[in-house]
Amino acid sequence: MENFTYFNPTRIHFGRGQIRSVDAEVPAGARVLLLAGGGSIRSNGVYDQVRAALGGRVVVDFFGVEANPDFDTLMRAVEIVRGEKLDYILSVGGGSVADGAKFVAAAVAFKGDPWEILVKRGANVASALPLGVILTLPGTGSEANQASVISRRSIREKLAFLSPHVFPRFCVLDPETTFTLPERQIANGVADAFTHVIEQYMTFPARAAVQDRFAESVMQVLVDEGPISVKNPTDYDSRANVVWAATWALHGVIGAGVPQDWASHTIGHELTALHGIDHARTLAVVVPSLLNVQRATKAAKLLQYGERVWGIREGTDRERIDAAIEKTRGFYELLGLRTRLSDYNVKPDTASEVASRLRARGVLKSGERGDITPEIVERILRQAA
Repeated sequence: MENFTYFNPTRIHFGRGQIRSVDAEVPAGARVLLLAGGGSIRSNGVYDQVRAALGGRVVVDFFGVEANPDFDTLMRAVEIVRGEKLDYILSVGGGSVADGAKFVAAAVAFKGDPWEILVKRGANVASALPLGVILTLPGTGSEANQASVISRRSIREKLAFLSPHVFPRFCVLDPETTFTLPERQIANGVADAFTHVIEQYMTFPARAAVQDRFAESVMQVLVDEGPISVKNPTDYDSRANVVWAATWALHGVIGAGVPQDWASHTIGHELTALHGIDHARTLAVVVPSLLNVQRATKAAKLLQYGERVWGIREGTDRERIDAAIEKTRGFYELLGLRTRLSDYNVKPDTASEVASRLRARGVLKSGERGDITPEIVERILRQAA
């Protein structure tokens, strides 16, 4: 395990009725942009709870943030913040809204073209407006980390940025706010969270016993509770465990001081940009194939994962690795996420297009060892066809 510094300033308010904590978290004199998605928070009562908690503060609503939030939509929000002289961003929705809030918070005072925030992965962000998150869809972990992923549909791009300036000051996790979500969205959230752990865990041994065991426990919770929560949306205890697991899957602790991969996300972002496939479903396509292609360099962790998460102890190393990969594929399929490009009417030739896009962007080496080249990406996607 390498030397590391761990930092996460986000205060978490978990449980029923915690939206009321917004009153204590948002400064009394704040001028607030309330950022939201398609409007479901109006019908499920969340919006009314938030407005009650905000009391007499100046609040300007901005609805319409998409799944995979769009740069052009968010720039309209940026202009409202500037024009109305707002000074606090409150995200009310899922991870896409939280990602959008981070971009808006960083873009308001940014000098130059805000698209450069994404191009340079946040390295050029010097400040951001304070923001808070009220989460209504678990999965991304964006409510308590410094990462954001933004699409720009007009040019078919999807890029990520990270900055310590966009850590939410606080987040509210009330599992009851997620009860009315469609089954598809909850399934996507469980799969997304599971893959976040895979990206930080499925590399090579680093003698990081705490991180390994923590990662394995989060995966086991998602394996046990995810399918229950998908089928029984008002089971509070099951949904609460899913919400909490999804936050810890990308809170930073399990990745502290250990090698990380993230190639599956890099490839998945390209599939979303090109074909509009849900983010989590791109991961369900990529991960099993990537694990198979990279099985030699990931062998030790695949064997450990198979034994500790899935109970696979019998057979040769090859047989146990095969079984671990198939268990992973089976879990995505159990949740309702198909795991082949053909399931989404995407032809195998998209593999070469994705590889070309990565070359053009200079993404020539990814993965924990830097050995996933565009050529390997093409091989992964052709196997996933």
